[in-house]
Order: sequence, then C-alpha cells, then structure tokens
Amino acid sequence: MKELFRMLARQSSDVVGSPWSFIAAAGVCVVWAATGPIFGFSDAWQLVINTVTNIATFLVLFLIQNTQNRDAKAIHLKLDELLRGVRDARTGLIRLENLSDEQLENLRRQFDDLKTSNPEQAIERMPDDRRVASPPGRSPRDR
Repeated sequence: MKELFRMLARQSSDVVGSPWSFIAAAGVCVVWAATGPIFGFSDAWQLVINTVTNIATFLVLFLIQNTQNRDAKAIHLKLDELLRGVRDARTGLIRLENLSDEQLENLRRQFDDLKTSNPEQAIERMPDDRRVASPPGRSPRDR
C-alpha cells in the first residue's frame, strides 16, 4: 500500500506541477466565470467552484506533503553521507533531524559561539574573495 501511494503521489505531483495543469486549472476558472451570467451568479454556481477547489486543495495537500517528506529524507541522507565521508567532520551531526528542539537550539548556539568568539577561525577568505565558514573544530590553517 505504501509503495503504491508513493508511486501515485510521485506521478500525481509531476502532473499537478506541470504547466499544463496550471493552464487546465486556469481554463476551468475561465469557463466557470463565463457561465456566471448564464446561472445568474447564483449561490449554486458559486458553490460549484468552492467545492471543486476545496476538494482539489485537500487532495493536493497530501501529495505535496508526501513529496516534501521524501525529498527531505533524501537530502538528509545525502548530507549524512557527506559528513561521514569528510575527514575530521563531526559525525555526531549525522541524523541531526532526529534531535529535540532544545538539542538543536544548543547546537545552533555552539555554532554562533564559534563564529563570534574567533571570527578569523570561523571565516576564511578564499583566493577568489568568497567567504566560507570553516568546519567546527578546525582552523583555516589546518587545511
């Protein structure tokens, strides 16, 4: 069931996110607006578009959330692999997304302290004048 939903969500998000879907949705709105005078701009006429848009929004919400969840998981795994592969990286940062809000806030403060306590160590001037942050625990001279 999960795999079926994943496949359906991926295909649906591709279709819903296409320019053709936008054009179709805009076309539906134009047709609906054009039929207003025919139906006398009645409550039933307004209810049709309200119902259609509410149902579409409700269903697309789950497609978007599923797609975002999968993309976030993939990005986290890629970042975890990069942390694992970099010499002297703090591998304790792997699976960081599973920490509590308090733990994440403490970690953010550690990085802020590193940046403000020793700016020369936290920021290195690159030859092409770009600025990059040095990894925690390493000075630019260690490279």
